[in-house]
Amino acid sequence: FFWGGAKVGKTSLIMSLVSEEFPDDVPLRAEEITIPADVTPERVPTHIVDYSEAEQSDEQLYQEISKANVICIVYSVNNKKSIEKVTSHWIPLINDRTDKDSRVPLILVGNKSDLVEHSSMETILPIMNQYSDIETCVECSAKNLKNISELFYYAQKAVLHPTGPLYCPEEKEMKPSCIKSLTRIFKVSDLDNDGILNDKELNFFQRTCFNMPLAPQALEDVKNVVRKNIMDGVEDNGLTLKGFLFLHTLFIQRGRHETTWTVLRRFGYDDDLELHQEYLFPLLKIPADCTTELNHNAYLFLQSVFDKHDKDRDCALSPDEVKDLFKVFPYMPWGPDVNNTVCTNDQGWITYQGYLSQWTLTTYLDVQRCLEYLGYLGYSIICEQESQAAAITVTRNKRIDLQKKQTQRSVFRCNILGARGSGKTSFLQAFLGRNLLKQRKIREDHKSFYSINTTYVYGQEKYLLVRLCISLPEDLACDVVCLVYDVNNPRSFEYCAKVYKQYFMDSKTPCMMIASKSDLHEARQHYSLTPLDFCRKNKLHPPQPWTCNTVDAPNKDLYTKLTTMAMYPHMAQADLKSSTFWLRASVGATVFAVLGFAMYRAILKQR
Repeated sequence: FFWGGAKVGKTSLIMSLVSEEFPDDVPLRAEEITIPADVTPERVPTHIVDYSEAEQSDEQLYQEISKANVICIVYSVNNKKSIEKVTSHWIPLINDRTDKDSRVPLILVGNKSDLVEHSSMETILPIMNQYSDIETCVECSAKNLKNISELFYYAQKAVLHPTGPLYCPEEKEMKPSCIKSLTRIFKVSDLDNDGILNDKELNFFQRTCFNMPLAPQALEDVKNVVRKNIMDGVEDNGLTLKGFLFLHTLFIQRGRHETTWTVLRRFGYDDDLELHQEYLFPLLKIPADCTTELNHNAYLFLQSVFDKHDKDRDCALSPDEVKDLFKVFPYMPWGPDVNNTVCTNDQGWITYQGYLSQWTLTTYLDVQRCLEYLGYLGYSIICEQESQAAAITVTRNKRIDLQKKQTQRSVFRCNILGARGSGKTSFLQAFLGRNLLKQRKIREDHKSFYSINTTYVYGQEKYLLVRLCISLPEDLACDVVCLVYDVNNPRSFEYCAKVYKQYFMDSKTPCMMIASKSDLHEARQHYSLTPLDFCRKNKLHPPQPWTCNTVDAPNKDLYTKLTTMAMYPHMAQADLKSSTFWLRASVGATVFAVLGFAMYRAILKQR
């Protein structure tokens, strides 16, 4: 939007740009002109709007100010009053009409430079220092076409690469929000998490942002500039965060804002230095009865993230290591309940297996949150994918699995139901290897409604997600149901029988009855049928005795059985009763679990 006093040459400037010659006949106001994207340096269409006090009202002026992306305030270099009006009238009027937080960038345009031998810059510089909205000042001449194309280039640049969000001219330093964004970018790009961008990481960064690597000499030149200007900017021949931030400050101070903006936009930031919603939440269609899982490449990426933060190589993340991992997030995504949802070591730290399990859980329950988390970690950039959606496998409809009598899924959901005090929470925690003694140490406010761990069925690693159902009716959709009753409580089984008849008798969801607290005396249940007779009548597997009141970790065979039932719901209950079926399903589970951990330790040693 071009604006300024009468006779300063606004319209002449616009017409000189379009026709590339000075117009003999200048109208009061130029018609709105659109310059197509393919003829502009920044490859964006540009709408040029002129304003005339003689033809237009104040209301029209205010409308144009509110619509403008950049305002060119034109003054005449040979007219002192015209220059004075910049601060006395035009800038105050614009500021009155715009919010302080969303100020439009301003370009001061000194026209008619052909009429004077001196520059107006001495007068203009104090004005530029006074108003941070002013991006730059250009002296030009519509008559001899001096700096005309430059003026429009700077106007485009002010919109696409504004100084405002990046830099504070008064303080001569980058703004906190810019430092925060660049710090995240540095941390994401620091692939080995040693606090230094080495030549390999710098080249990957350069190629990611600018589609070309730096020549070895150019790389050295960059580091030398940093070395000469600041202490601790280069360490072990690599760029530190301090050096990285210094380089960007230098780019901005030298008018190379586009370099910093290219980096920020490549890493997902918008004009307000917030991560784009489109970047954090790419489009992902999930049809009904389909589930979401991480694919192989996503697990490899997450393994590399774990590896770079597991500083002491103990295959677990200490609280400090977890904090360091999530420094690229705007908030801490994992609360203390996570430590009671997945496997931890003896110190209560999340193990490698627990870490992958938590990611698997998030992907299954809330894929949008998983996409957001992967966005903060820079998945699409590091893995050179279009978006985080490339990390997700959407499984086929469960109905097709039933028809084909096989599934390609890796994550299965088990709902636990039972009367109060029947041992549901104990069953949930026992899946993570915790006996009754360990469970009693869990704080009430740190408890979780979920647990997730791996099981092995026919030698294949699968995830079983166990969910505690408290109140009915609620979302009961799952792959297998676990009905828990307390053998010592004569009124406990009745709840399971009623729930089964009301919700699962006519469903195709396989169910298992768990006889909890089997280390205690078995009381006669106050129900018309014994638990065994009830199971026989309804063609269910016989009640499975279970306890977590053990010296060692509780037995995990039941969880393998539940996973097998979830994988093969089409099989008749008679088949499931066969001991050879369970033996075949669980064979090698322990071997595979040990082998998997041993392989991870071997990979760590190689690194």
